[in-house]
Amino acid sequence: RRNFSLCGSAVRLIHSLRYIYTGFSKPVGLPGIHEFTAMGLLDNRMIDYFDSEHQVKVPKQDWMRERLPADYWEKGTQSRKSKQQWFNTSIGILMERMKQNNSAPHVLQYMVGCEAETQPDGTLRFIRGFWMYNYDGNDFLSFDDKHGVWIAPTWEAASTKRKWDHVQVMKEYAKGYLEYECIDWLSKFVTYDMKQQERSGGDPMITAAVVGVLAVFVLAVAGCLVFLYKKGTLSKYSVLMYYHCSHHGLK
Repeated sequence: RRNFSLCGSAVRLIHSLRYIYTGFSKPVGLPGIHEFTAMGLLDNRMIDYFDSEHQVKVPKQDWMRERLPADYWEKGTQSRKSKQQWFNTSIGILMERMKQNNSAPHVLQYMVGCEAETQPDGTLRFIRGFWMYNYDGNDFLSFDDKHGVWIAPTWEAASTKRKWDHVQVMKEYAKGYLEYECIDWLSKFVTYDMKQQERSGGDPMITAAVVGVLAVFVLAVAGCLVFLYKKGTLSKYSVLMYYHCSHHGLK
């Protein structure tokens, strides 16, 4: 096994699997921006995609298309359609709670996933999970899997936190998904991806390290855009357009 270093420090081989959902209260009238989108990202590379216009979950990597059966995509499509309906209902609830009208689009985003470190025996060790909601560019609600509680940074989310904290089965499901089911899928996807890299003659270790470095750069630029938006010098649609286009370019 090779070791890599960056700026004199050893780089741990860390993998991540994230699913990001974005829903708008109304069409935004911008090319490529749909009322609802969902995408899966393995190590910050898109592996699957769904939007409200085409209404089908599709693979974005060859190994996803080759390795996963037809019923995986059929079930995935139905799941995305259900999530789209949930988003429509939830956005309406939030707009009413915050006394907003629909003169301008409002946006709800949801990210769920996990991060793990490769062990000497090749297995993955869970590091942390992600289960968070963002509304109109602000953090709304997130799950603390270590303590098994929901975190509400704003008063608008407090009522949802109180309700969800009392649903024990929901907290157990979230914790179980992040620490076990998500890691299981992450392990499978990493294996499939590495085998394809080996077939194509690439070095999967080098590829993973390079992708990690590039991801840091992309996220840093995106962070600057979000900072400018919060300062009022950049529209939220520019941020979303940048995010959408940057990930579509990482096939």
